[in-house]
Amino acid sequence: MLIFNGSVFMPSVLTLVGIPGLESVQCWIGIPFCAMYLIAVIGNSLILVIIKYENSLHSPMYIFLAMLGATDIALSTCILPKMLGIFWFHVPEISFEACLLQMWFIHSFQAIESGVLLAMALDRYVAICNPLRHATVFSRQLLAHIGVGVILRAAILTVPSIVLIKCHLKHYRTTIISHSYCEHMALVKLATEDVQINKIYGLFVAFTILGFDIIFITLSYVQIFITVFQLPQKEARIKAFNTCIAHICVFLQFYLLAFFSFFTHRFGSHIPPYVHILLSNLYLLVPPFLNPIVYGVKTKQIRDHVLKMFLSKRHLDH
Repeated sequence: MLIFNGSVFMPSVLTLVGIPGLESVQCWIGIPFCAMYLIAVIGNSLILVIIKYENSLHSPMYIFLAMLGATDIALSTCILPKMLGIFWFHVPEISFEACLLQMWFIHSFQAIESGVLLAMALDRYVAICNPLRHATVFSRQLLAHIGVGVILRAAILTVPSIVLIKCHLKHYRTTIISHSYCEHMALVKLATEDVQINKIYGLFVAFTILGFDIIFITLSYVQIFITVFQLPQKEARIKAFNTCIAHICVFLQFYLLAFFSFFTHRFGSHIPPYVHILLSNLYLLVPPFLNPIVYGVKTKQIRDHVLKMFLSKRHLDH
């Protein structure tokens, strides 16, 4: 690591502050964060196990749910262990390459989650609006193509932002990142060079992925609601709507947190920095934490299998 005229040339090690302004209470903040992480990992792992070993759940809706659960586990694992290392063990250093890798993983898994939510919305659209063709449309081959496509889209769109930082930004004002994880703009703002292209590309990726997905999810659910309300029988309307409640809750919590965090970062200059950091952390931790709870409570098949597992275990214990 070389220093020129007060700037650092290609730092080998960076320092994560954690939550600026709340350093004295970070150890306490880590407790609910750790609890959310444990619930996210246990809950999503339980859903994955149930879907894997229960043949009746090998349908597109539950396969997409398994993809979502695996993504949630990976996303929360990318951020929390290092964050707890900062909060509890005072280990703020991270190598520059590891920081870029963490950044790429975080943004890739966010994009994958958004893509899976879009696939789930399209699955519900076909199941409710054109049920006779659902089994034909959502074949095993299409599910595999969707999974590969969602992963490739996320990886390809997020790689250039890492390459731009690595190749375009050489000099840094400081090696201290005022954040609890390697967030794109927090790192870019450290550079002394013109970072406009990095900012523009970051916005392009955000709007290309989140904007595209939320538009098609909204259109899908508008058509779903129109179809549901046109059903002649009340029981059929209730049943169709109940299959969408869990999905709607998950969509709302993911995208509302995303846009709330985005707009407070872009337009909330008067808001204290620690509020921005906390919102960013919650945006990454809350969906993986809540998703298995929402699906466990609202999806009868998942709920019944969870109860059966615990009742069987209790019976064996006695």
